[in-house]
Amino acid sequence: MDDWTTSHQRVLAQREADGWMFLIEAARDLRTTGAIAPSGKALARALTDPVRAQASRPLAVLEAGAGTGPVTRALIPHLTGGSRLDIVEANPRFAAQLRRLIATHPDLVHAPGRVKVHETLVEELETDQRYDVIVSGLPLTNFAPAQVERIMARYMDLLHPGGTLTYFAYVGTRRARALTASRAEARRHAAVDEVMAAYQRAYVTGRWTVWANLPPAHVWHLRRPLAAEESSKQPLAGARR
Repeated sequence: MDDWTTSHQRVLAQREADGWMFLIEAARDLRTTGAIAPSGKALARALTDPVRAQASRPLAVLEAGAGTGPVTRALIPHLTGGSRLDIVEANPRFAAQLRRLIATHPDLVHAPGRVKVHETLVEELETDQRYDVIVSGLPLTNFAPAQVERIMARYMDLLHPGGTLTYFAYVGTRRARALTASRAEARRHAAVDEVMAAYQRAYVTGRWTVWANLPPAHVWHLRRPLAAEESSKQPLAGARR
């Protein structure tokens, strides 16, 4: 058995294990897990594009809602010397798996302090660090509008001026919930969409659809303005909750 076959089998085994863990956690609490499968390779690539684009220099990166770590695995190889990755994951079982991933990842053997897991909510993360890139895997469309506003405001506060936030949402979720959910749930989802639309209007630099993911997803890149641009780039007050 050659090295490629052995490596390929390890990857397949990891994907199967991640998939089962996601199913278990989704059954436990779909509101916080937000999916029934980990992010695929194409989605992970779209979310981490800003890190690869700046990989020639040291970066401070934050990943929120890392789950079983598919996006984390895409990020780690692009952390150059002097870079750091903070991972925020509130689910204790996911957080434990992420710590095991970090402890055994070959790219981190000689850089044990480069990546750190914080078992908390991103709104409650205690840090003075500001980040060049924030990658969000949180299921924002599952939260209350006020919580989404707090999370988005926190993301913008944590970014360096000129820094980039990337996040995703599954294609067609609003239409599906309009057909199947209660009126109150449909109103909640529409209100979350309004919060997100305000941030998109103010900060968006690009949106892509990743059809290769299961399910397909839209990926947004938002940029915090430079200090001179800040006052003209705030979301409309009426959209904030």
